[in-house]
Amino acid sequence: MTQLLIRLFVKNYKNVDNIKVRTSYGILASIVGIISNILLFAIKITIGLILNSISVMADAFNNLSDVGSFVICFIGARLAGRPADQEHPFGHGRLEYIAALVVSFIILQVGFLLLHRSFVKVLNPEEIEFSWILIVILSMTVLLKLWLSLFNKNLGKAINSNVLKATSIDSLNDVLVTSAAIIALIVGQLTGLNIDGWMGMVVSVFVLFAGFNIAKTTLLPLLGESVSRDIYNRITSKVESYAGIIGSHDLIAHNYGPSHTMATIHAEVSNDLNMEEIHEIIDKIERDVLREMGIFLVIHMDPVEVNDKSVLEKQNIVVKIVEELDPEATIHDFRVMNGEDSTYLVFDLVVPHSYNDNDEQILMMRITERVDIIYNKCRCVITIEKDYIARQ
Repeated sequence: MTQLLIRLFVKNYKNVDNIKVRTSYGILASIVGIISNILLFAIKITIGLILNSISVMADAFNNLSDVGSFVICFIGARLAGRPADQEHPFGHGRLEYIAALVVSFIILQVGFLLLHRSFVKVLNPEEIEFSWILIVILSMTVLLKLWLSLFNKNLGKAINSNVLKATSIDSLNDVLVTSAAIIALIVGQLTGLNIDGWMGMVVSVFVLFAGFNIAKTTLLPLLGESVSRDIYNRITSKVESYAGIIGSHDLIAHNYGPSHTMATIHAEVSNDLNMEEIHEIIDKIERDVLREMGIFLVIHMDPVEVNDKSVLEKQNIVVKIVEELDPEATIHDFRVMNGEDSTYLVFDLVVPHSYNDNDEQILMMRITERVDIIYNKCRCVITIEKDYIARQ
């Protein structure tokens, strides 16, 4: 069913990196969600009124709030799909994150409302009418909502959309809410125990937890998160695969939406190469990365020594010292500068994010002491850095 709808309503559906295709996916998910939730609201509010069940009626209004969520998804998809302009040269892709954040607030609101109503129901339980026919109808709505959750999950995965992933989780919460209402009705019929309010409270906790996680996940790219390990490996492997590139470091990626990423990286090249030739190689890398990955990459060129044995020996010794002192620390941009009285070993030292200022000073002091024992006329000039790579 999902693939059929995609083929019918999304032109060029396989080209998920295209902004127009992404917009079509978002619009399709929104329209399907709006229609499904209006239907579910009508069915559940009718059943809730007939049974006098707070959990069923709360579930009905939860579906009504979902209509608003999908309207936000629709608006977010349309706005995020707008092309870049003078005020927004990297497009409007971050509006998709804002839409997902609004959805998370709606989920949290529903969770608090359900928690309040369920608490009142626990304090003042009311008799619930029971009908097996209505139970069957509610079970059918669970299946529909489960399909809607999987539908949004598949679409969200296909285009890497946070807002669709959020609505998928929201739909899964509805499955839990309705299932809890069904369980409360059946338990009440078989045992005489009125657990309607208690079940509502349990489910409200799951809804609140899901809303909090969606908000947290959505805020990360808006605040500026670390480069994922996957993106880091893809970009660095690509850059270092070209002839003339010795290594790379200082990769920073800026996310302007799921399909809008700008990145910068330092590429190490031999200092004896022709600058025009290496500049042409770097231009080619930038064009290839943009064409193949859709990432606007800017490369800074770092000339490094590859022939002077004295420099390479000192570099290897410093690398070994750093590895012995802290295996998680690394160095790059190593240079040797000769002064009148001393030789200066200049390099950048990358330390873990767990380091504070005191830790950094201690590590630099220990490196300097070890270097001074080996080369008593060498002085270290160290610049501290921390990487931008996610740990997971």
